[in-house]
Amino acid sequence: MGRDRSRPLRRDWERIKDDVMRRAVTAKFTAHADIRAILLDTGDEEIVEDTSTDRYWGRGRSGTGKNMLGRILMRTRTQLRADLTQNANTQGRRQRR
Repeated sequence: MGRDRSRPLRRDWERIKDDVMRRAVTAKFTAHADIRAILLDTGDEEIVEDTSTDRYWGRGRSGTGKNMLGRILMRTRTQLRADLTQNANTQGRRQRR
């Protein structure tokens, strides 16, 4: 649907699109343990949306695109790790009581 130009974009789309993608990615990886594990297994590697057709969400044809999807995935990975650590610490404190 996002590529269908017969549907008008929101007027504020350019301002909100990163947050919309961040929320969608967070929801997806929070809800699905299988893909969350795959994301976490990437360690600290750089994640690149390898597309030649999108210079904003991916690296684009020349490889110099913004890679915003990759950046959002890496930030999501960091947040998921922090959440897992916090949950583990909380569980540990409960068990010691």
